[in-house]
Amino acid sequence: MSLCAGHCCRGHCCRPRPSLPWRRNRDAVFRRSPHCLVAARRKRLHLRNLGIAAPTTTRRLSRPPPKKNPSLRVRGIPARRAIELRRDVLPHGFRRRPPPAVPPLRCLLRPRRPHRRRSRPCHRRPLLGRRRRRSLPRPVPAPQRYVPRPPAPGPRRLLGVPRGVLLPPPTPASPLGGVLPWELYIFVSKAKLLLEYCSESSRLWLLLRNPQVSSNFHDLAQELATLLDVLPLDDLCLAEDVREQVELLRLQCRRSNLFVHPHDENLRRKIYSFLARFDAGEEPDPADLRSTYVDGLGIGNAGACCAEIELLEEQVSNQEEDMDLSVVIGAVALTRYCRFLLFGFQEMEVESSCGDQRKASRKRPSSQGSSDFSLTIPKDLCCPISLDLMKDPVVVSTGQTYDRASISQWIDEGHRTCPNSGQTLANGGLVPNRALRSLICRWCTAHGIPIEAPDGAEVSAESLAAACTSKAAIEADKATARILVRQLSAGSQESKAVAARELRLLARTGKENRSFIAEAGAIPLLCRLFQSSNPIAQENAVTTILNISIHDGNKRRIMEEEEGCLRLTVHVLMHGLTAEARENAAATLFSLSAVHDFKKKIVDQQGAVAGLANLLMQGSTRGKRDAAMALFNLSTHPECWCRMLDLGAVPALVGALRDESVAEDAAAALQLLVRQPIVAEAVGSEDDAITNLVGLMRRGTPKGKENAVAALQELCRRGGLPVTRRVARMPALGGLIQAILFTGTMRARRKATLLVRMCRRCESPAVMACESSRGSGFGSGDASVVSVSMPVRVPVL
Repeated sequence: MSLCAGHCCRGHCCRPRPSLPWRRNRDAVFRRSPHCLVAARRKRLHLRNLGIAAPTTTRRLSRPPPKKNPSLRVRGIPARRAIELRRDVLPHGFRRRPPPAVPPLRCLLRPRRPHRRRSRPCHRRPLLGRRRRRSLPRPVPAPQRYVPRPPAPGPRRLLGVPRGVLLPPPTPASPLGGVLPWELYIFVSKAKLLLEYCSESSRLWLLLRNPQVSSNFHDLAQELATLLDVLPLDDLCLAEDVREQVELLRLQCRRSNLFVHPHDENLRRKIYSFLARFDAGEEPDPADLRSTYVDGLGIGNAGACCAEIELLEEQVSNQEEDMDLSVVIGAVALTRYCRFLLFGFQEMEVESSCGDQRKASRKRPSSQGSSDFSLTIPKDLCCPISLDLMKDPVVVSTGQTYDRASISQWIDEGHRTCPNSGQTLANGGLVPNRALRSLICRWCTAHGIPIEAPDGAEVSAESLAAACTSKAAIEADKATARILVRQLSAGSQESKAVAARELRLLARTGKENRSFIAEAGAIPLLCRLFQSSNPIAQENAVTTILNISIHDGNKRRIMEEEEGCLRLTVHVLMHGLTAEARENAAATLFSLSAVHDFKKKIVDQQGAVAGLANLLMQGSTRGKRDAAMALFNLSTHPECWCRMLDLGAVPALVGALRDESVAEDAAAALQLLVRQPIVAEAVGSEDDAITNLVGLMRRGTPKGKENAVAALQELCRRGGLPVTRRVARMPALGGLIQAILFTGTMRARRKATLLVRMCRRCESPAVMACESSRGSGFGSGDASVVSVSMPVRVPVL
């Protein structure tokens, strides 16, 4: 046989293969022919062009151990493994040519994947293409690319590393390689937060907390010294000057001690001495106050004093600090006193008008600006019930957070489960979520959204201030009130407007403030501003009287004022220059009507009831609520019922039943008014009255449904048989009464049972249909439901 084994020339010129196994000694088995030598030479030339060197003998050579190539840097892969990945699997007997001095261009890129060619029936693959699939080099993932070092020896600068810090050649990772950068990041974050806290806080607040703030800076210096101690400077190729600076910084931080500047400590002691003087009933020296505030703290005008007061009041409302709040409230009162004593009123005339305009713009943002863009509110800041931005987030017993208004309405409707989790509420307590409230305020500030104060926020701040107010703060506020009252009596019109605004703010917190403002004689001076042509002065004066009237002792002073404070309040209610002035005048009447002896006097005052009725029909939501509550208070006096009917209060209350915001109070007022037979006949003759009451039974709150069914029952009782028949003929009355008997409050069930009995006497088809649909009458079936007797209680606000 003339064919060979097929290893050299594909069996064209070799002698027959002997019986000995050819794998043991290839030289002893085969003898090369000239054709085989020519084929071998062609292979060697071909491999040399590919950069692969062939062995000089035909004996199979062992693969040499891989050597580290210093010209390559591999990210995340050891050098030996990288060389193995780079090496192609060669046929037996061949080895790779040594790499050149300069790596070729293809080494800079990702390793080339083997090209898979489609097999064709008439094409034979070359010898080097005969590779097994398992011996193909695996492609390197994208992050593990080969990055060559630059030709010049030396370390390489990385992005994101500070200038002057150079990375060394590849060395084993340091034990602190993953911990130290994170510690540095935490240190930088702490330092940034502390600097932002100092820049955003008031000067007086930082002065009072000077030891604590100095201690925080000292702790940061010690932490930085510790970080620099463990910083591996030897592993970083730092320039000599950079290394010296790092070492100097480390030594300075290590040798630093807690330091409080003597000048700052002197100023802090002066503030405490001023409070001690007020506590003793004396006023501090104006020269000392000027040197402390102007020269020491740098507060040189009234605007700076306003900013200090706002920041200090914000710290009081947050209640996040461990400092004594009585000291902070005393500092607020002292700063307010210094503002008028040192800088007077002339500098505040323009600033007050600008401040009021800014306040109005914050309260009522323009609709054009809101329509220019749509902002997506984060889901965590929205109430799960209303899906709106929470104004006053509170936490229930199950741990869920809701808006106070939404969850309060949910609980008032009789639900005893958590809306989100479905768990039973252990109690009805609502805990304010101050952390979430702070996040909402920051988000609103960052996006330019006006922050509305939650309902009851001012009341809580007032109670907190009253609980923490010291004698020094009270005496300082008294001294401020005396300055403001003097300005009301002898100042210019602009100064009087400023004084009225400051008295308004001063009377907003603390019953002591309301008391000594009235004692200082501010009521008649404020009444004179009711007829002012300046709308801001008129509004501030009315609001100050409203705040003063909250104190029970001042109500009699206001009603017995010789200047005619009640008459001027009604004048503002009827002809006020601003809507807020008219609303505050209605609120003042509501506050004064809480005293039973004053109700008849208010109703007899010309224009009082008519002004309230007009505001109830055409005012804003807040104005309607104040007017409805005032009319409700006036309706609790029996001698006022007929007078209120004649003055047009009843039609206004009937129309207010369609407004959900005031329907509950309007129904309560109608329930009291219809006790008079004349009023009941007038209300029963109007078609809208019965229709609106039945509609409130369908869509109102539990308290509103209770007031509506009570008004209908009282209307049928006092209005006689014609009114009862009109009520019984309402088509939806049967189903609504049945729903109230099962889901209403105890008082609502009692009133509904009485209403059913009255309608039975008229043999109402609607009620009979309701009885037949239930399968049993309202007699024995309702007796078990309403067996608990409960008297009718009239709420007094």
